[in-house]
Amino acid sequence: MFEVKISQMGLVIPTVPAPIAAYVPAVKVGEFVFTSGQLPMVDGKLLAQGIVGDLAGDIDVETAKKCAAQSGINALAAVKSVIGTLDNVVRIVKVTGFIACRSDFTNHSAIMNGASELFQEIFGDAGVHARSSVGMSALPLGAPTEVELVVQVRA
Repeated sequence: MFEVKISQMGLVIPTVPAPIAAYVPAVKVGEFVFTSGQLPMVDGKLLAQGIVGDLAGDIDVETAKKCAAQSGINALAAVKSVIGTLDNVVRIVKVTGFIACRSDFTNHSAIMNGASELFQEIFGDAGVHARSSVGMSALPLGAPTEVELVVQVRA
């Protein structure tokens, strides 16, 4: 049912991006999957690079929101890699989002809505989740966003 919804939305869940350090993309413990932070990678490249802010050359909120959605798609790929199909998702429990931004930037929630709205569109009520949005001075590879999930799945 969720895999069909994803297809109807015109989305493709890619193969989980390879880790860039000493970790695995996701770990299943009982009925929960915990993902590592996922960057906004598309075909091995960042969707955008840099920090979010209001200065010339900074990434704008709309671009960062798209990056958060792509980070979310990659987090779903990590989940799928350990459970086989996203139809086994019971609920998105917790989303943690990291935004590379200037120290005076405070609109983190608008950016993380890119991932949150995506999960709610795919999973309906099961996509409504707890969330944290945190500003960072930098993220791996110069990414503007990173998303990690805790997902309840069928045993």
